[in-house]
Amino acid sequence: MAAAPPSQPLSDGVVRLRAWTEADAAELVACLDGEPEISRWLDQIPQPYTVDHALAYIGGTTGNDRETRFAVTDAADGRLLGSIGATWNEARDVAEIGYWLRADARGRGAITAAARLVSAWALEAGAARVQLRAAVGNDASRRVAEKAGFRLEGVHRSAYWNPRLGRRVDWAMYSLLPGELA
Repeated sequence: MAAAPPSQPLSDGVVRLRAWTEADAAELVACLDGEPEISRWLDQIPQPYTVDHALAYIGGTTGNDRETRFAVTDAADGRLLGSIGATWNEARDVAEIGYWLRADARGRGAITAAARLVSAWALEAGAARVQLRAAVGNDASRRVAEKAGFRLEGVHRSAYWNPRLGRRVDWAMYSLLPGELA
């Protein structure tokens, strides 16, 4: 089961992480439908991406019931920038984060800020370890992990079949332990 989401949105003045609402559905579709980088690396996101897909995601009927999901928004104007979530293991002592950011918001540190916020929340919620995996060729996601303070542990070779790429991919495994958050 997922950790209870925080009672208030998480924010650092750059981004604000809040619960998803049905009102986000159309903007979620605008972010994801046909977006080439997201489609390439996140084959779990259906393409084409429809309002029905968005509503299922928002309603928590896709993915895993151990995931706590957040809409990543601009702290100043509330614009939807992306998504970040933490999936907890059964013992609730390890949280694995995953994220994506809309194309026109990349390169400004928003998802790095979101990763720091979610990591701090997960550690405070009892995680003894926060981890994330990124495909070895996904340089942008790997930079986010490193800038957020995660340490590269190694590479899981041929770890996953990505049907969109038509091949197996290697995953770089990163972790963050209590006391290591930058």
